[in-house]
Amino acid sequence: MKQFLWGALPYIAFTFFIVGTLVRFFYFERNWTTKSSEFLEKKQLAIANPLFHFGLACVIGGHVVGVLVPKAWTAMMGIDDHMYHEGALYMGAVAGVIFIVGFLLLMKRRFTIAALKVNTSTMDKWLYLFLTLAILSGMTGTLLNHTGFFDYRVSIGPWFRELLIFNPIPELMENVPLVFKIHMIAWMIVAIIFPFTRLVHCLSVPLNYLTRPFIVYRKRD
Repeated sequence: MKQFLWGALPYIAFTFFIVGTLVRFFYFERNWTTKSSEFLEKKQLAIANPLFHFGLACVIGGHVVGVLVPKAWTAMMGIDDHMYHEGALYMGAVAGVIFIVGFLLLMKRRFTIAALKVNTSTMDKWLYLFLTLAILSGMTGTLLNHTGFFDYRVSIGPWFRELLIFNPIPELMENVPLVFKIHMIAWMIVAIIFPFTRLVHCLSVPLNYLTRPFIVYRKRD
């Protein structure tokens, strides 16, 4: 099971994410949309949407630095472990709170307004479930690790970077606390169901999403 979770499942998730997204884009272009609900409700969206997306951008930036940037690189820049941990803790907590507040407001809006609820697909409901699990486990791990007892940059970070160069080392995840393992599994499930949900729109900016007509009836040259 350890070999599967930390050696095989990540590649299953990557495959679904990449291949599934490409298939949806090239063969189901009319379904490539956020399924915008702004015309059904605007006031709550005007508050929740910026909070969610700003918090998400900050959280992603923090993950890129914490996981993709080796510990030795930050040390070369004069950032010691204490400085890094303090920055990651406080900035991560602030970004996480903004992200969670935006997400909760979006969920309240979607499931308390009848017109929005009936226009939410089953796959999107699964997406919200595992996004909630990923968000809560990530925030819980950050807060529980306020003393810095666990350094994910010597376990999760190397584990993920080795996956990217096709050299999986499942053993790096053996002593990782349970809450962080739950966080890892949650994001892998999100990646698997990503191509079948409204989340595909986040990849649309470089694909002329901003300049397309609001409703696509037929393909234009």
